[in-house]
This record gives sequence, structure tokens and C-alpha cells, in this order.
Amino acid sequence: MIKNKFSILNVIITLLSAFTIYFFFLPPINIESISFWIFIVIIIAIYLGLSIISKVDVKGRIRGKTNDINIISIIILTIIFGIIVVNFCLSPIFNSKAFSRRINIVEDSEESNFITDIKPVDFKSLPLLDKDSSSRLGDRVMGQMPELVSQFYVSDLYTQINYNNEIVRVTPLEYNGLFKYIANYKEGVKGYIIVNSVNGNAKLVKLEKGMKYMPSAYLFKKLSRHLRFSYPTKIFGQSNFEIDNDGNPYFVTPTLKYTGVNLREEVEGVVITDPITGKSKYYKVKDVPSWVDHVYNANLIIEQVNDWGKYRNGFFNSIFGQKNVVITTEGYNYTAMNDDVYLYTGITSVSSDESNLGFILTNMRTKETRFYSVPGAEEYSAMSSAVGQVQQMRYQSTFPLLINLNNRPTYLVSLKDDAGLVKMYAFIDVVDYQKVVVTDASKGIEVAAKNYLNSVNLEVDENLLKEKTIKIKDIKTANIDGNTYYYLIDTENKKYYVSIIVDKKRLPFIKINDSLKIKISSETDITEIIEIID
Repeated sequence: MIKNKFSILNVIITLLSAFTIYFFFLPPINIESISFWIFIVIIIAIYLGLSIISKVDVKGRIRGKTNDINIISIIILTIIFGIIVVNFCLSPIFNSKAFSRRINIVEDSEESNFITDIKPVDFKSLPLLDKDSSSRLGDRVMGQMPELVSQFYVSDLYTQINYNNEIVRVTPLEYNGLFKYIANYKEGVKGYIIVNSVNGNAKLVKLEKGMKYMPSAYLFKKLSRHLRFSYPTKIFGQSNFEIDNDGNPYFVTPTLKYTGVNLREEVEGVVITDPITGKSKYYKVKDVPSWVDHVYNANLIIEQVNDWGKYRNGFFNSIFGQKNVVITTEGYNYTAMNDDVYLYTGITSVSSDESNLGFILTNMRTKETRFYSVPGAEEYSAMSSAVGQVQQMRYQSTFPLLINLNNRPTYLVSLKDDAGLVKMYAFIDVVDYQKVVVTDASKGIEVAAKNYLNSVNLEVDENLLKEKTIKIKDIKTANIDGNTYYYLIDTENKKYYVSIIVDKKRLPFIKINDSLKIKISSETDITEIIEIID
């Protein structure tokens, strides 16, 4: 009778422990997750410990049969050993091809041509502000509203998105501790911050109805707990804060799947949660709404690209011969194209020299990835080269933006002081990082670009230039930083500009109704003339 009471008590304590652990640590009920197995092992271990304690007499000896203890111990060891064996069998040692194919990378084809894929840079839509600068601007906006500072703090998420054709970073406010949550949970968090990554404009967007399901909330309003109880079997990745085209806030949480236990991670879909109402909806990857920009995590993309670079010629080649083994460079950045956000990072040899073999661009919503074979300087070498131009200032360089400037892959970095303020812009040629020009940021990014183009002799691939003849309808000139520029309108109302440096002998004498035979790289709103032909 006493034995039965102890057994029932052990079960009750174990179940209460299981509920408590589940409530706070929120493991998925999914055999692919290591968190699930850790949860199971802990619960079994608790029951095992209670069983041992219930059999110990006053002298510290275990009395009675120990068959149940032995069986439980064997179960724990079997789980641990089973996970090790399964993961070993599914590891890159035996499945290198599967690891190398985690991501499909288009390479060395006409479809992945840098000049045709990457449009000439438009400085009016270039995300010059990095996350750190955006964070400082967001904190400044928050500091101007003392009634909010005392109750909330600014989250450090700052997700970069394409919002109605504007490149911005968005981040929510969060409850500032338990007591502030108790004081505000009925109304919720009534705002988020949006920072324009191009011009630095930052503002607090106030909501009519507050966001109640937040990462900083408590009990059942905590976002992670709300998601877990709504989708107990889903394995969740990191939640991103985004807004739709109407400015409505959402948390976008990727759901993951594995091969084995926590092996070969992949995104299977997303759960989009309205933080105001708590309503959530699951979407498969192919069905994700177009306004969502971040389905895939940057670290996951980097991991998969590294597997592609290491294992495409087999596991043992990745260790010994290392033929054609490549890896991503340290660091990455984002750029925006075609209403989507793309991740950029360089690809270098496994020997980790100071040069890149090329770079990849990955669509963060679809995972479409392309490799561009553009040998050149590794990003940190380019950053060091830029800092070296003004080393007496002790500025720090941001991670480069990769742009198409005059049909050349070019790095653009911002040089910041200790206060995080952008003081200078630097342009560095990707192919030759010794070609670098820095310009005071107060003059503007377009002036900095012209200084670079006027100061550096860049080779132009003649095969990429187009010839055409124009008839001049109007001519205007302007002097910018000591250089004369001619602005032309032809009889088809197309606009062009050309520096006096291009043809010092001929340009001063051109007049309306003259015909010019020119070479251009690509047509834009105001097309640059690369060469004037005799």
C-alpha cells in the first residue's frame, strides 16, 4: 500500500514538473528537435530520482527490487545513444551531397551576370544606414518622449524591410520590466519605430490599439508562449518584426524542420502573428505574402552556403585535398532589389586569404541565390583600405555595400566616429582595393561618387558598352567640385550627362542640333556618356 502511494506520488510530482518545465522552456513536441529530447530525458530523470529516493531506507540503502530503476536508466541511455547514432549516420561523412544541396546556387551562367542582374546604383534608394546607426536614431526619437521612456524600451530587432518601395528598418517598443507590464498590459504597446535607411528619417508610429502579444510580455501574452500553445509541434526560429504595406505590425516566425535531430536545418514555412489580437496564421514557404521580406535567417543562409562550398566534392575533400573548397567571408550586409531584401556576402577560398572569388546574393523571402564570379578584394581588406586613408581620424568602417557603379562592382562604406556619426564615405574598387577615394559625408553621397570616378582610372569593358547616335536638343553645364559637367537632352527627350574629362577638346564646342555618336553602359533616367566617338 505504501509502495503504491509512493508510485502515485512520484507520478504526480513528475507530471507537475513536466508542466512547469514545459510552461517556462516551451520545447516543441517534435522528435526532430533536440529540445524535445532534452525535455523527455529531464522528465524521465526526475521520475528516476524520485523512484530511487522512495526506495532508500533510513540507512541510505536501496530496498526492494530495482528493476524499474534499471529499466528507466536504460531508456535514458538508449535515447542519448540513439540520437548520437542517428545523427552520425546522417552526418556529412555519409551524406556530403545532401549537405551541399541544402541551397540551390545559380553560378557561372548568363543568368547570373553582375552587370545585367545588378542595376546601376540609385543613390536615392541606397540603404546607407547600418543597424547601429538606425538604433541610435531610434533611441533619439524615443528619448524625445519621456512619457514612453519610463514605461517602454526600444527593441534591438531593427528588421530591414522594403516598405512601399522605401528601404527602412522597423522595431517595436517593449515593456520595460514586470511592473511596467502590469501597469500597461491592458492597453498594450502602442507603437513601433521606423527608420529610413536612405535618409535617416526616424519616427515613432503610434497605434490606435496596442500590441499585447510581445516578446517582453508575461504569462500567456508572451509571444513565444502564445506561439507554442497555438502550434505545439512546430519548431520555431527567431521571430522578426515587420509591417505590411498599410503599416500594420506583425511578427513573422519561421518554422523549421530537420533531418535527424537538429541536423540540416531548413525553413518549411512561417507563422505570421498579429501582436494586437494574437491571431496567427501558418503559411508554407511558397505561399508567404509578398510583403514579408524575412523568411530565412541570415545565419542559416550563411551555414547552408558554407555547406555548399565545403561538401560539393565530398566530405574527405573538405578536410584533406580541399579542392575547390570555398567559404563565406566574415560578415554580411543587406541590399534591396525588386521589392525584396537580399543578403550579400563574399565567397573566398578555404585558405582565408585577402581576396574574394566572388559573392552571393540571396533573396531573404524565397532563398533564391546567385553566385557572381567577380574576383577581388575581401570585404575586410577593403574596409582596412578605406580606414587607412584617414587613419589619423581613428574612424571605424561599416561593412561594405556592394553596388554597380559605372558597370564596375564597387564597395561603398561609411566611416563613423566614436559617437557613431557618419563622417565620410569611401568608394573602393572590388577588383583593386588600392583604388579608394574618401569624401566628407557632408558633401553628399553623389558628390562622393563623382569624386571617386574622377579620381580613379577605372577600366571599362568595351564589350558591355552600347553605341548610339543622339541629336542634341538642349545643353546645360554645371561646375561640381571643380569639374565641368554637360547635361544634354536629345530630340527624343532622353537625358544624358558627361564629364569634361571624357573629351576635353570636343565638349566645349558642342551646340544644339549637333549629332553625337556616343557610348553608354546602360540607359537610366539620366544616362552617363562613357565615350564620344569620332
